[in-house]
Amino acid sequence: MANNIKLMQGNEAIAEGAVIAGCNFFAGYPITPSSEISEYLSVKLPKTGGVFLQMEDEIAALGAVLGASLGGAKAITATSGPGMSLKQEHIGYASMCEIPCVIVNVMRGGPSTGLPTLPSQSDVMQVKWGVHGDHAIIAITPSSVNESLYETVRAFNLSIKYRTPVIILTDEIIGHMREKVIIMEKDSIEILEIKLPSVPPEEYKPYNYLSGKVTPLAPMGEGYRYHVTGLIHGDTGFPSQKTEVIQNAQNWLIDKIYKNVADIEKFEEFQTGDAELLLVAYGSTSRSSRQAVMMARAAGIKAGLFRPITIWPFPEKQIKNLAKRAKIILVPEMNMGQIIFEVQRCACNSAVHGLNIVNGEPITPDQIYDKIKEITK
Repeated sequence: MANNIKLMQGNEAIAEGAVIAGCNFFAGYPITPSSEISEYLSVKLPKTGGVFLQMEDEIAALGAVLGASLGGAKAITATSGPGMSLKQEHIGYASMCEIPCVIVNVMRGGPSTGLPTLPSQSDVMQVKWGVHGDHAIIAITPSSVNESLYETVRAFNLSIKYRTPVIILTDEIIGHMREKVIIMEKDSIEILEIKLPSVPPEEYKPYNYLSGKVTPLAPMGEGYRYHVTGLIHGDTGFPSQKTEVIQNAQNWLIDKIYKNVADIEKFEEFQTGDAELLLVAYGSTSRSSRQAVMMARAAGIKAGLFRPITIWPFPEKQIKNLAKRAKIILVPEMNMGQIIFEVQRCACNSAVHGLNIVNGEPITPDQIYDKIKEITK
């Protein structure tokens, strides 16, 4: 059968990607500019045997998602700014208990109520550091409607593979724009399914930190006994204050992500082969950045674009390699400066400049090109 082509909104594409990935549970609370995701799934999920719940608040929404995931569901929630702040404690709980789930944050301006209907990229560091304590997180930043669909599928795959919450970090522009989406046949898309453990219940260790492998999470009610707690715990899930257990548990939460960066990371390069000036941009700002690169090239400036698609873990190795040639780096962001600090850390031998616009309007190619001309004089 031929691929199906649709005109879709970014938020709709995320919702459709969730359905393609096998999502059968959504719990959320309406919040601009993410509400179309819940609206779409409120219609779609009941038709496919799934469950849609509108909860009383954002905290309860993620709590319901975690409960559904522990029961064997593929679960998702969607929110923005203030809602993401409310979800932080449960994100930490999901990280500690290793509960797979997908959380969509369609970014808007802040702090507080801020700019509910206008775009921003100011939650990038909140996603990385919002949870207290040491932990690792996976976050994905699509830059088109088509990519929003397929990166949602990948987010579900990663959440199951590494038993962790995965955050889709998009923004109002990508969430509300409409573009052509090519929906491939389902059998041509990689979709990981939830599997039962390969050992009998009496041998099951859900938190087998020393094995070096992520143990499949047994759905509750399938005969596998284990304990779920936000306390530091041993291999059966029961709390422990033994120093060795504590160290192993803390190491594991970091290592299972950072020792598998090559599998998790994803990025795109444009005209970087001979680039002497490098743009590092993500999400909707990368679209303007790509056009600015072409404008610079037309003017004889050897510019290139590096676009992280997986933004956490941050693609340190690639930035370090590109910085060996590009002695000038420009980081345009719809915030007062966030990813620029990661770029500076990785590209310490390059001059790193920021272009930070937070007036609720997209950063345009002309604004980026003007900055390029300024820093290359």
